[in-house]
Amino acid sequence: MSQLENFPIAELSVGLSKTYSKTLTEKDVILFAACSGDVNPVHLDKAYAATTPFGEPIAHGMWTGALVSAAIATQLPGPGSVYRSQSLNFKHPVKIGDTVAVTLTISEIKERVKLITLDCEAHNQDGKLIAKGVAEVIAPSEKQIIAAPVLPEIVIG
Repeated sequence: MSQLENFPIAELSVGLSKTYSKTLTEKDVILFAACSGDVNPVHLDKAYAATTPFGEPIAHGMWTGALVSAAIATQLPGPGSVYRSQSLNFKHPVKIGDTVAVTLTISEIKERVKLITLDCEAHNQDGKLIAKGVAEVIAPSEKQIIAAPVLPEIVIG
C-alpha cells in the first residue's frame, strides 16, 4: 500500500516544486462526463469530434484542473491542505493517450494565515504547455504520513 506525506507550513519554502502526472484514458473521459454531467460530444462522440478542429475526442478542460487538485492533495502540500482558489488558462487540448504532468511551484507564503500561492503548469508528454495558472492553498499545520486510499475498480459497460 502506498503512502501520502504532506508538507506542513513549517517545511515549505518559496521555489519548492512537485509534479504529479496521469495518462488520459477513454474510461477517464467517460467517468468525468458521468461525474460532471458535461456530455459535450467533442469529448464522447468520435464521429462528431472528427468534424471539429481537434479531429478526435479531447478531454474536458477541467480534467486537467482536476489533476491540479490531485497534485495539491497528494504532492504539495499534500494531505490536510485546503484548496481555496484557482485560475487556469487552457493552451492546448489533451487527447486520449496523452500523459499530463502538473508541476506546482510555491511562489509566495503567508505564514501567519498558512496561505501559499502555487504557480501551476501542465505539460503533455511532448513538453507542450497544456494549461497554466495560479492556485491558493491553506497549508496544513501538522506533519502527516497516511495510507493512500485504494480506489475501487469501476466497470463501464
